[in-house]
Amino acid sequence: MSMNPESHESLEDSARLSGWEPDVWIELSQGALAHNVALFRSLLAPGCRFMAVVKANAYGHGMVPIAQAALAAGADWLGVFHAGEGLTLRAQGVTAPILVLGPTPPESMRQAVDAGLCLTVASPGAADALVRVCAGQTGARAHLKVETGTHRQGFDAAQLINAAQQLVAAGIAVEGLYTHYADIEDTTDHTYAESQLARFSELRAQLAAEGVSVPLSHTACTAAAILFPATHFDMVRVGIGLYGLWPSKETRVSAGMLGRDQIALRPVMTWKTRIRQIKTVPAGSYIGYGRTFRTTHDSRVAILPVGYADGYDRHFSSRAHVLVRGVRAPVLGRICMNLTMIDVTDIVDAAPGDEVVLLGQSGDEAIQAADLGSLAGTIHYEIVTRAAPCAPRRWVP
Repeated sequence: MSMNPESHESLEDSARLSGWEPDVWIELSQGALAHNVALFRSLLAPGCRFMAVVKANAYGHGMVPIAQAALAAGADWLGVFHAGEGLTLRAQGVTAPILVLGPTPPESMRQAVDAGLCLTVASPGAADALVRVCAGQTGARAHLKVETGTHRQGFDAAQLINAAQQLVAAGIAVEGLYTHYADIEDTTDHTYAESQLARFSELRAQLAAEGVSVPLSHTACTAAAILFPATHFDMVRVGIGLYGLWPSKETRVSAGMLGRDQIALRPVMTWKTRIRQIKTVPAGSYIGYGRTFRTTHDSRVAILPVGYADGYDRHFSSRAHVLVRGVRAPVLGRICMNLTMIDVTDIVDAAPGDEVVLLGQSGDEAIQAADLGSLAGTIHYEIVTRAAPCAPRRWVP
């Protein structure tokens, strides 16, 4: 699979000329990504488009390489949050349709439209601005976002018809209509999501009755795409599932209840570092800042050049495990800014230079993003999105 390198990789290549190897890196599985795209496509009716959501640096995976690989694997559209992300993709040669899911400030609209980006219009003010900037000029396309119960972005019902007609009158193509579910992945009771779907369908019908034809209707996130074909309409927007992660335990339980437990997502990301030093310390030794951990026996302690500056959360202190030679090793003491200590007493062959898996699989063992999220008191979305933002991303099979 050919693709342009990301800036992380060019930085890494330049550094290698000086003999430098990164201490922390992320591996991306081409096979896993292609599998996930194919899996979601298999859930869709013929003609339904697949949008790969690559906002937030592709949930921490690397926006440019993931976007290119997702398109090569069969994605039709890309979703970004702000126009700058879309412009970056265009600069890297990506020609596929791109929807900007977030608000675009008026001063950026013309540049975004000139680059062929589709803009979300979610308020009367945004509609006014787009008309002011782009009226009478070719190429402007908008997707209207409607409020159905999440109460973030989105037109209220009373505003929608006027905004749509205003855009059409100005020669701006109203290409899409969409909404977002509030809790479809957070529960096994989908009554609220069903009410949102019904509300969306009502608003869609109202637009049609007013003579506004919208080619693309879309509501489905990853959870909706898996659970409810009725949410698919003309396109699904797959974010977390693209990266091989379930939205939540509740989504997985719901899939089982609906007979869809055969769905097997494959995580794309493996986060790695190396052992840089091993020291033997006697029983009763304190490890790290604050003396929060004390050894109870003579121990071999390995030092890893990774810390909270790399996104390895301080909440993992004395709680998380890593994998060394396929064996789980506990974190000892507090996570430092750039260093982490682990116990390799029982991994007798462990040596400086050994690879260490912070997130991902090694042998029969795995460190899962959801487990790290639980330790940090957050969700796995945050774990992968914050993972080693400055580290290189490398493709593996």
